[in-house]
Amino acid sequence: MTKYKWIILAFIAIWVVGIIVVYPMIKKNQRLQVFQPADVNPQLVDADMQRTAKAHRIADFSLTDQAGKTVTNEDFENKIYVADFFFTTCPSICPKMTASLSELSDFYKSDSDIMFLSHSVTPVKDSVPVLAAYAEKYGVNNDTWKLVTGDKKHIYELARRSYFAVTTEGDGGEKDFIHTENFILVDKERKIRGFYDGTSAEDMERLKSDVVILRYEYED
Repeated sequence: MTKYKWIILAFIAIWVVGIIVVYPMIKKNQRLQVFQPADVNPQLVDADMQRTAKAHRIADFSLTDQAGKTVTNEDFENKIYVADFFFTTCPSICPKMTASLSELSDFYKSDSDIMFLSHSVTPVKDSVPVLAAYAEKYGVNNDTWKLVTGDKKHIYELARRSYFAVTTEGDGGEKDFIHTENFILVDKERKIRGFYDGTSAEDMERLKSDVVILRYEYED
């Protein structure tokens, strides 16, 4: 074997060691930001919350999933989850977002710590049977991925004041409507740890990387 082949093999060995050993160590020493209202783009935060620096957590909620079951914070206790806002008749960004979540759901299918929560922004139209059909179309795992409907004002308040998912103002009334590509990463303490474009493949890889970092926090 020539000297150059040995050099190439040595380089490959070093690279493999770096991937297997060094990279996880770097991830383990990193920490994701905990987002407070003051840390978020002011356009995403209601005016009365923009200067708040106190610990922010996702508010209590009670919604209904595609199986007709009541879904609350307790269903996500001690779970890391990704939240988004969609509607089943959306012809633009929602199919791409749902496809992204479907890929993520499949990627984490053996990981009981990871869940997904998709809120309908047209809850009157997106009844339980409609959500069930949508879930079947996209191969949703009902145990780990909840598509939820419920009171519109409740959902819209969650979007604006808990998840900071949208830039628009409104009261959740009949004429109010929100539309956003944002995915929100939530930790086991109901704190926001990241925002991602659900239509971006690059952001989905960033989300996966951030989940690795977040998982390490619970191994300390």
